[in-house]
Amino acid sequence: MNTSWNRSSTIFVDSEAIKYNIKKILEDRQPEDQVFAVVKADGYGHGAIEVARAALEGGAQGICVATIDEALDVRKAGFTVPVLVMGLIEEESAQLAQEHDISVTAGDNIWLKNLLQGNTLNGKLAPLKIHLKVDTGMGRIGYQTVADFLEGLKIISASPALYLEGIFTHFATADEADTTIFEQQQEKLKEFLAVVAEKPTYVHCANSATAIWHSECPSDIIRLGLAMYGVNPSGDTLALPYKLKPALSLKSKLIFVKQVFPGDTISYGATYTAREEEWIGTLPIGYADGWHRRLQGFHVLVDGQPCEIVGRVCMDQCMIRLPKEYDVGTEVVLVGTSGTQEISVVDIANYIGTIPYEVLCQFSGRLRREYN
Repeated sequence: MNTSWNRSSTIFVDSEAIKYNIKKILEDRQPEDQVFAVVKADGYGHGAIEVARAALEGGAQGICVATIDEALDVRKAGFTVPVLVMGLIEEESAQLAQEHDISVTAGDNIWLKNLLQGNTLNGKLAPLKIHLKVDTGMGRIGYQTVADFLEGLKIISASPALYLEGIFTHFATADEADTTIFEQQQEKLKEFLAVVAEKPTYVHCANSATAIWHSECPSDIIRLGLAMYGVNPSGDTLALPYKLKPALSLKSKLIFVKQVFPGDTISYGATYTAREEEWIGTLPIGYADGWHRRLQGFHVLVDGQPCEIVGRVCMDQCMIRLPKEYDVGTEVVLVGTSGTQEISVVDIANYIGTIPYEVLCQFSGRLRREYN
């Protein structure tokens, strides 16, 4: 890939916004609560290493990722704080985690037993740090019964190669108005914790939504994901109790401007036909950059004015209808503010029928990232 970045479509990340969001959320939590910055999926498209650096400067005390490779990237960048892999890793990767002081997730006893029987751990190193995941209703990974969970506790306590660092769960509906399932999951978590003889270093259940709308829910760690980036984790289902600052904006420039006439068509499939004389601008961004093909009919901002995306979004380019002729090189805002107008990732998600998480994670490595 060309790393000279001679292409004008750029993601701008406000590190100060990340720090602000962490401090704002901590104001509503217990003083002893710790923030672990969730930087999986390349920091939700913001850039994992740069976000981790900003988060730690802003008060975070650890890092969460989804895979062992993401954890190793964090360690290679020089971070020495606790790092937790929240997804399951292969048994063959356990020694890598052990060597690099990476905490890992266990979701059943088969994995623990295979790990110990397979001789994959180095007895000369410190024990592998384990967080037992309990499935209280998410239905994804984790212990489903208290009996199996209790056996897992015994397996760990009996092995000098393993160390129980944490126990955790994940709430499925913390970002919804109906709290029925959330409360059921809380009660189930209590059932699991009731059989724990000695509390580990961390017992955690607070993702962004839990931290914001259920601050009464105890959690040693706040696994701060989308809210850290300044985006409402519920989309627009629940109003935020306080303002967060979006950390990401996406800007491009006009690379071509032309006048078209009635009957002229735009892009693949000729799905847009000019109704009158119109000015059309071309932007160097398309679905290969994560600018979704379904965004035809949505808008961007030029000089503070909404400009419709006309014709199908192409792999590398898209076209917009301008209110007048603009010079090549004029700035175009795809996410962020221009004048009094704003486009958020929630707006984009609502338009294409998805969630803001997906919008952010789809922004590809072809887009340059700049940090303040």
